[in-house]
Amino acid sequence: MRKVRFMLMALAAAIVMSCGTTRTVPITGRKQNILVSDEQVLSLSNKEYTNYMKSAKLSTNSANTAMVKRVGQRLATAVEMYLSEHGMQAETKEYSWEFNLVQDQSVNAFCMPGGKIVVYEGLLPVTKDEASLAIVLGHEIAHAVAKHSAEQMSKQIKNQYGTEILGQVLNAAGVSSGTTQLAQIIAQKGLQFRSLKYSRDNESEADRMGLIFAAMAGYDPNVAVSFWQRMAQMTGNSNQSDVFSDHPSDAKRIAAIKQELPEALTYYKPVVTTTSNKKTSTTKKKTTTSSKKKKTNTKKK
Repeated sequence: MRKVRFMLMALAAAIVMSCGTTRTVPITGRKQNILVSDEQVLSLSNKEYTNYMKSAKLSTNSANTAMVKRVGQRLATAVEMYLSEHGMQAETKEYSWEFNLVQDQSVNAFCMPGGKIVVYEGLLPVTKDEASLAIVLGHEIAHAVAKHSAEQMSKQIKNQYGTEILGQVLNAAGVSSGTTQLAQIIAQKGLQFRSLKYSRDNESEADRMGLIFAAMAGYDPNVAVSFWQRMAQMTGNSNQSDVFSDHPSDAKRIAAIKQELPEALTYYKPVVTTTSNKKTSTTKKKTTTSSKKKKTNTKKK
């Protein structure tokens, strides 16, 4: 009897592992297994985002609000261009970008699946400039592009297959209905995308991708070091062990970023501002960057 039970558990584990899809994370090339569909994740995310924005108070600082939207859109454009140029154009359809600055003095920002980005006002005194803000937003966008939320949901599903999941998997009529039920289980357990705890590996991956996304958008990735040094001074986490944390310690994070900077700098193309008007300047930066790429590609051909 014990042998039969073990075989059933092993079978359930095999089914769980075989469900879903295997994809490659952009930039890093890491393989990941996702058990929930994009539609399921985006549906849950959009509902939560809508509920959050109903209670959130938007910033009344028009200059800072414009800056957040400007930096965010510039990053989003660079990310979508990269995905399109690397055979992942279909993934760009998942994003409906929104960038909001809210009245909250927490030093934080988050990006929900689908590209819903919120920055807290308390973050801006630490970022100090647009390039440092781009480092933070690049990191948050990386979580969405790498589908870390779906990955964490999938890990929870795998970890629970021996209880509720075992019955759901063995009795599911098909993969789609099975994964729908599994996603509902996760949702019922109070999943909140804006406060979802990622693993240290996910955080490190987002750091690396975020550096590169910022560089692609024309922001100097070197500012990441000074930004995280300021964060370390604020949190006092510089020498703290990260064994019981979902985030790397600031000291380890800074050391890793310094090692990743040479890679990020290969994507960095400074843009030249030809006017003092901010809105016009942003538009011309994008146009200039795009035209440079086109000229370069023409020469190569």
